[in-house]
Amino acid sequence: MAGNKVFNENNIRLNVKLDSKEDAIRAAGGVLIENGYVQPEYLEDMLKREEAACTYIGNHVGIPHGICKSEERIKSSGISLLQVPDGVDYDGQTAYVIIGIAGKNDEHIEMLGKIAVTCSDLDNVDKIAHAKSKQEILDIFEGI
Repeated sequence: MAGNKVFNENNIRLNVKLDSKEDAIRAAGGVLIENGYVQPEYLEDMLKREEAACTYIGNHVGIPHGICKSEERIKSSGISLLQVPDGVDYDGQTAYVIIGIAGKNDEHIEMLGKIAVTCSDLDNVDKIAHAKSKQEILDIFEGI
């Protein structure tokens, strides 16, 4: 996954300061829009998805993504990552890592699984949250 067209250094933002979960979703979706993975309307789908069910997966990680009907708004699969050293409230939990996901043709299911496996190790999450460079983050996902 790392260092390719789906997830690369252009999709990573270090030392992001966020005031709310909605800000986190908007920032993660903004990276996907900025880098051409999705149409701007996809951001609204990410917010709708969050209304339906919280995308916090534990271990200080949120993974906002769209709804089932979002695929027409996805140009190509992509992942954004926000490092939030001060954390952001994510429905009563503190998230230090926000990973935005846009997957074409059910690719998001595979991406979610790989991200979940990586982030199930709290050491990996801690390394991401404190990484000094984008390459350090890419290296953590290199084995995927």
